Amino acid sequence: MSTTTLKKRGHKISAKDLQKNYGSERVLLAWEIAEKAYAGQDHCSGVDTMDHILSMLNEVMPFHPDEDSIITCLLHHVLECGYWTVDELEQNFGTKIRELVSGVHLLSHITLKDRRIPTDDLRIMLLTVTEDIRTIVIILCDRLALLKESDSLSKEDARALSRDVLQLFAPVAARLGIYKLKHALESEAFPISYPQDAERIAEQVQHVQARNIDYIDKTALYLKDFLQKEGISAKIEGREKHPYSIFRKMEKKSVSHVMDLYDYYAMRVTLDSLEECYQVLGLIHKAGRPIAYRFKDYISFPKPNGYQSLHTTLANLSGTTNATLVEIQIRTKEMDDNANYGLAAHWMYKEPGRSNKVNIKSHLKDVLASQGEIVDRGELADHIFVLSPRGDVIELPEGATPLDFAFIIHTDLGLSFRCARVNGSAVPLDYQLENGDIVEIIKFKVPRPSPKWLQLLRVASARSKLKNYLNSQNRPELLVRGRELVNEVLIKHGFHKLDTSYSLLRICDGNVLSMQDREDVLVKIGQGSERVSSLLSRVDALKISENKKEKTKTAKKHFTNLSKQKEIVLEGGVPMPMRFAKCCKPNERISPSLKGVVNRTGEVVVHRSACGMLRNSNPERQVKAWWKE
Repeated sequence: MSTTTLKKRGHKISAKDLQKNYGSERVLLAWEIAEKAYAGQDHCSGVDTMDHILSMLNEVMPFHPDEDSIITCLLHHVLECGYWTVDELEQNFGTKIRELVSGVHLLSHITLKDRRIPTDDLRIMLLTVTEDIRTIVIILCDRLALLKESDSLSKEDARALSRDVLQLFAPVAARLGIYKLKHALESEAFPISYPQDAERIAEQVQHVQARNIDYIDKTALYLKDFLQKEGISAKIEGREKHPYSIFRKMEKKSVSHVMDLYDYYAMRVTLDSLEECYQVLGLIHKAGRPIAYRFKDYISFPKPNGYQSLHTTLANLSGTTNATLVEIQIRTKEMDDNANYGLAAHWMYKEPGRSNKVNIKSHLKDVLASQGEIVDRGELADHIFVLSPRGDVIELPEGATPLDFAFIIHTDLGLSFRCARVNGSAVPLDYQLENGDIVEIIKFKVPRPSPKWLQLLRVASARSKLKNYLNSQNRPELLVRGRELVNEVLIKHGFHKLDTSYSLLRICDGNVLSMQDREDVLVKIGQGSERVSSLLSRVDALKISENKKEKTKTAKKHFTNLSKQKEIVLEGGVPMPMRFAKCCKPNERISPSLKGVVNRTGEVVVHRSACGMLRNSNPERQVKAWWKE
């Protein structure tokens, strides 16, 4: 058994060390497999793959990883290098290792290779595509190790990595409450992404440290002695604010110097019980002057990620410079572990015999919702992410099959589908894909789709592509059917039938359609994907014809309205009830010469003067009439 050395840290880890700490032959087997799989291979960072894995293990160790986590760290590159399939992984190490390695493999590709996905969506995906907190912790530790190897990367790649860390990985660590990793990631990435700002803040910090020599040690010793005199035993630790946190705070508060921040210095007081926390708060307020509005009770009102502590800021703390402000954080040991390790603390300190698995999705739903994220469990659960053989990330609805995957990649691949391998093994057509699956499609040389596939497809666009292809195979019949349907409607509305070149459809929505385009339109009508009424409303020739009819109607209506607006005046000016004769209809075409006939009911029937019916009427009942101007 060989030993790999991490030269830049002077750290040496061997398989025997791991076996001694975890007492398992499985760990020793994983080491042997890793050495074989990665022999002579370089990691994407440029260092030896095995060296990178051991660097990552160093970052994972503070989380007290279990046996499965160690094995996952050792083997999480075997899928990428093609040494094993997930089925072989499961056969040798069990279902849990398969799930963990697949999850780490998937998240690595989602976050590093598919940059078309917005960062906010990536953050949600990173938090929700796994049900095991260990997967996320391993991914975060992997990125931290990669940052520490950034010297072997090009400047462009190093900046891209640091940008991802600051925008994606560190915020994820914060949301899970894993502040130990959050601060470590930010400290490594900040100087790479913002070299000038990092240098400016470092100079200011150096001046502050020179002015307040040993400030933290002196203050910690003073507080410890002060509390001991009050009968309180406490662990006191101090810290200066992390550079990236200083940078963000200075931007937010629009200040130019680190000493303008209230919480540049902080002292952490760790106690045994909750009661002591509030007791110490009262005592410490006697040791210095509390700053107004700087007290926060995160014990009674925890942060959304579960963080708990009492925060207060003091000035004039005895034994310190009056002008120096210091934030005091008071918490129990359990709260301190949760502050450093967040949700991962549940994994680290699990009870004997209790499952390692934490219901991370249920927890994250509450965390994200309380942090202002619009999270619908249905939306999060209804999508999965799988990988192509070359590592492309494909998003699919839950329950999707390899056939859906093939159509999403390319229509021709879907139509020529023959069979599929998922994670290296052949699967049936109705196999439901899962997060992290690696899907490979084997195809025929020519398309051989089946109508039965419509029942298997879950993606609407895939069903549409298949349906369109199947319809195209019956194009002549659909063309005839479409033409018949259009002719029926044309005849009904008084138009001529379509001619052999479908010239009526030549101009549609102002665009000139080729013969092929006209046939395509009729095929759509025939297959029912477009309505005849919708088509005819877009045909320019019919619009012109309809406009002519409309103009004729409008002219007639206008003439009728004109006749209604004019009044009939009778000889003598005597008002009498009147109506127009139906025989000559003088109101439809205004006649300058009119005559009225008084009928037996006393009503005047108005005729044209030249109307032949007037010859049969009694001259004594006739009266002159004319249009009033």
